[in-house]
Amino acid sequence: MAEVSRAHSRIVTKRSWRNPKLRAPLSKEQIQAEKLHPQYIAGFIDGEGSFVVSFGRHKTLKRGIEIRVEFTIELRADDAKILHRILKTIGCGKIYDASYERYGWYPHVKYKIGSTKDMEKYLIPFLDRTPLQAKKREVYKVFREIVLMVRKKEHLADSGFNKILKLRNEYRKYGKKAWKPLGYGKTVCPVV
Repeated sequence: MAEVSRAHSRIVTKRSWRNPKLRAPLSKEQIQAEKLHPQYIAGFIDGEGSFVVSFGRHKTLKRGIEIRVEFTIELRADDAKILHRILKTIGCGKIYDASYERYGWYPHVKYKIGSTKDMEKYLIPFLDRTPLQAKKREVYKVFREIVLMVRKKEHLADSGFNKILKLRNEYRKYGKKAWKPLGYGKTVCPVV
């Protein structure tokens, strides 16, 4: 599914929705950029990266709730080339347009890895080899554990689901605001 800013109207098609004013997402095959030094990227992630774990309603799941994990870096569109180089170095993900003109903001671009398979194959080994240095390192450890639990399908059992909920609430203490633990049905998640 293509991701765009929720600030704009959506066009719904059979498989996805996308704002027609925004370009289609870019993948690594479409990007011609030089790789960056891994430590530079780790520092960049310490400052600008977001490890997101959220919960949302899902009609076809037995529990009715889906766990969503993603890694993102969002910047102004005039800094898109650095995201191209980060994507090329890590080796997976896509770059999306994210327009916020409704709010008077400059256009943005978002580098996103939404596939837990890609996280396990590319992102986790990258960050294990090149560790983060700031407090986001602690968030990454929890995020890593959640991704691996989802890959092993532990989230399908009540015990695994509840453990992920507890872990997600644990890493909220590293966010920008003081967060109260949320229960089922909440899709709000701090971006850290």
